[in-house]
Amino acid sequence: MTDEELGQATIVYEDPNEGTVEKTVDNEHIAYFQDHWILKTDEQDDRDIVRRIPLQNVYYVERSVEEFEEEVATVRNQVESFAGNLRERLFGSEQQDDGETESLTIDVGDDSDDDSQ
Repeated sequence: MTDEELGQATIVYEDPNEGTVEKTVDNEHIAYFQDHWILKTDEQDDRDIVRRIPLQNVYYVERSVEEFEEEVATVRNQVESFAGNLRERLFGSEQQDDGETESLTIDVGDDSDDDSQ
């Protein structure tokens, strides 16, 4: 049963055994992660069976969404969350008293003053 609010996605990709494959699934059953599209293909013993499809094998993914602006906002929030997590892992969490994170500047030097040419 399809939940109309979530919309659907159609993915077209190249499979080494089946050739060009086109599958349509609910949006909640497809995701992009680590240069792969992850697609729920079945359920077995109360577990989801997923297929990881490398990005280079995918021709396109077409999604129906309620509103394009909401979809873009969701992607933007995911990117901002990922960037925040990455920043925290690389540089640590430096909280100021007002709860905002402190900017970190890294000086990489300037080779223009170097006389050894």
